[in-house]
Amino acid sequence: MIARHIDHVNLRIPAEGVDEAREFYGDALGFGIEDALYAAGEKPFFDVRISETGVIHLWPTASFEPPTATNYDHVAVVVEEPIDAIESELDAAGVDVEKILDSPLGATGEAGAVYVRDPFGYRVELKERV
Repeated sequence: MIARHIDHVNLRIPAEGVDEAREFYGDALGFGIEDALYAAGEKPFFDVRISETGVIHLWPTASFEPPTATNYDHVAVVVEEPIDAIESELDAAGVDVEKILDSPLGATGEAGAVYVRDPFGYRVELKERV
């Protein structure tokens, strides 16, 4: 088997957190929100489009429990912008930066990364392209 990339990640969010998710992932981070089928009641989740080939499925659920250090760490997303531009965009969007690393190792090598938390406690790594 030869894997090419991660297709999607599934994350649970609170049932009442849909608008917050759209604001964070869509408005603040600038990712695409694909929610027509969810809005039409045709599927129980909606998508955050992070690239042509990758999405985050967000599943609103009444039994949501925030992530903890023992069951989740982060999802890493490679972005085209350099680290200083990432920081500037986050600052302009009012997103708090949790930490910055100069060169964490990832699937494609070492590159700078900025870590943020979404409104539900999930950590998201925004990593420069190597």
